[in-house]
Amino acid sequence: MHPEIVRDVPGVCPLCGMTLVPIQNTQTYKIKGMRCAGCAGTIEKTLKKTEGVHTAEANYGNESLRVSFDPTQTNFETFSHHLEPLGYTLAAEDHSLHTGINQSKQEKLSELAQMKRTLLVALPLATLSIVAMVWDIVVGLNIFPEMPYGVLGVFDKALPLIATYILFVVGKPYLVGFYRFVRHGHATMDTLVGMGTSVAYLYSIVVTFWGESLQRYIGASHTYYDVTIIVITFVALGKYLEARSKLHMGDAIEKLLNLQAKTALIIRDGVAAEVSVFLVKHGDLVAVKPGSRIPVDGVLTEGSSFVDESMITGESMPVEKRVGDRVVAGTINTSGAFVFSVTKVGAETVLAHIIKMVENAQGSRAPIQSLADKISAIFVPSVLVVALLSLAVWVLFFANTFGFSRALSYGLTAFVGVLVISCPCALGLATPTAIIVGVGKGAREGILIKDAATLEKLYNVDTVIVDKTGTITRGKPEFLSLKNYSNQRDEDVLAILATLESKSEHPVAHAILQHAASQGITILPVENFESSSGQGVHARVLGEEYFAGNVAFVAALGIAFNESSLKEETAKGATPVILFTKKEVIAVAFVADRVKDEASAAVGDLRKKGIRVIMVTGDDMDTAHTIAREVGIDEFFANISPEGKLSKIKELQDEGRVVAMAGDGINDAPALAQADVGIAMSTGTDVAIETAGLTLLNGDISKLVKAVRLSRATMRVIKQNLFWAFIFNLIGIPLAAGLFYPIFGWLLSPVFAGTAMAFSSVLVVTNSLRLNAKSI
Repeated sequence: MHPEIVRDVPGVCPLCGMTLVPIQNTQTYKIKGMRCAGCAGTIEKTLKKTEGVHTAEANYGNESLRVSFDPTQTNFETFSHHLEPLGYTLAAEDHSLHTGINQSKQEKLSELAQMKRTLLVALPLATLSIVAMVWDIVVGLNIFPEMPYGVLGVFDKALPLIATYILFVVGKPYLVGFYRFVRHGHATMDTLVGMGTSVAYLYSIVVTFWGESLQRYIGASHTYYDVTIIVITFVALGKYLEARSKLHMGDAIEKLLNLQAKTALIIRDGVAAEVSVFLVKHGDLVAVKPGSRIPVDGVLTEGSSFVDESMITGESMPVEKRVGDRVVAGTINTSGAFVFSVTKVGAETVLAHIIKMVENAQGSRAPIQSLADKISAIFVPSVLVVALLSLAVWVLFFANTFGFSRALSYGLTAFVGVLVISCPCALGLATPTAIIVGVGKGAREGILIKDAATLEKLYNVDTVIVDKTGTITRGKPEFLSLKNYSNQRDEDVLAILATLESKSEHPVAHAILQHAASQGITILPVENFESSSGQGVHARVLGEEYFAGNVAFVAALGIAFNESSLKEETAKGATPVILFTKKEVIAVAFVADRVKDEASAAVGDLRKKGIRVIMVTGDDMDTAHTIAREVGIDEFFANISPEGKLSKIKELQDEGRVVAMAGDGINDAPALAQADVGIAMSTGTDVAIETAGLTLLNGDISKLVKAVRLSRATMRVIKQNLFWAFIFNLIGIPLAAGLFYPIFGWLLSPVFAGTAMAFSSVLVVTNSLRLNAKSI
């Protein structure tokens, strides 16, 4: 390591030849002040210009900012210094994970309450303005008589006052947006609304106070106070409804946070004391009573119980826990009492890992979002140009046709209409809102998605490669059956075999011991225990010498035995453990790695969805064939090394296949990294989980089918959102500009334009929230 050159951009160290990469720190911050998708683009552009910043990603959907930077060149204070003049505030850290209180949601609820109070005043005033506007329209259609002179006089005097209040109080954020655009050159949706309503208001003021003096120049008498009032009120109403809808998008994180216990019952020096969960340390003994929530991760040391893990794994049935079994924070002890030794605390726990993974995934971007981001980046400036062109075209080219006064009126209508109907928010919300809801739903179903790109890639997957051990099978040997060739009872034979295996560390030995324990069999005294590597064990039990091992062990000692009698079981993938003396074979126990209960149905469901399923395994051909046939897999490859798995994935990718790989071991890590989508079992190794883009909790392969369904449902919603956002703007902007007026006589009132814009974002968010109700 050479500190003087480690910060160089990627290159080669001249001293040792080591490849150098820049120092990089990635942090995620909460950001306040984002009011539209344009804000996200402004934040990113500003930070990317900052020295030391490698990447910056702002997410309008969950109001977060992820920055990768060189901590020796820049820091949090620098980011804040650049963003605060633009109206954005960074929060250094969200402490909700530590306190169990979702502070962010409390702040949002407070903001919603303030927005509601503002609307309770603005909506009645807007209603008065609507009454005046509608009355004026129906009078022109000869449906209603003209408004009484006294009432008309009240409205004429009241509307300027109402418009002034609405613009400068309710519309303050939009005026601020307009001001920041003038000062800093950064335009957002607030800029468009602020500019449009301000122009309508100022024009109306000029007509009201100086109309008679200007009559011979512009001949204008119509005012647009109603536009200012109704547009700002309806945009504010839309923002309120959007904020209220977005509040529910964080429900998944909130529910996970609420799983965290606040205290733990610690046993120290034989005395139990209730302490804060923050004071729990590695190695502490924690007592858990029936009905209590488990505070941290650990391993049972005393007692047994059934634990409800549904909130973590999605499985409804409580799981039996005995001494040596693992328990995780956030789960609930349903029946017995037990004590466990702490192995993970704080951010190390499975629950904390899940929360962090979900937060990161919800803040990430799907590739499909790139087009919307590119359009959003130029959207607001483009709309400003279109609005100004609309005004200029109407005034310059239609003054002779309609007269200057009417052309100016149409031009202002088009100018304001274009500004207020344009909706970068719907475009910016289309993808992130669906991703936030989809990732959250996945977490509730026991499917952890690392990032949005994984969710999108899974949508396109047409081939799934599955490892056998731990993915299709349970990943550990289990006792199957016993063939007893002696006159002794099965229980006595099993006692001798379990006694021999009690001194062994082999997984097969554990399976036999576990079965013996479940049958209530007691381990006998053992003498002169010895292990023969690769063959078996032998020892004296009850005064007689016994051997336990494989066929080669029997043959090595010259004991007569018909090996073909094992063929039926071994063909099904079972491993024989032979118990014998120096004279004869006494019994054969069969142990096998059983197929998971849900594996066959999962494979069938994947195939019904048109996905090709291939099994690869390092096991022999007979075992592979048996397992593949049992679960309904037609294609399988046996005796495959980790390099072979990697090569197989590359081969399929070269054929144009989009490949997902499901595995659980360290040996699967290279293949998981190579696959388009890596899928790890949470029961597997940390290396596999870190390499994969998707983790299935509880090692449940049926969740893979749910993940595919979820990805397809999420992508469908994203495409629907993008379609409506694009169509809305493609039709709305030309309509507001007056493009259809010469053909159909259509010119959209800014009032309707503002209303449509306000509710387009609500439509997108509501459509995304439908994912929560969708069954997968």
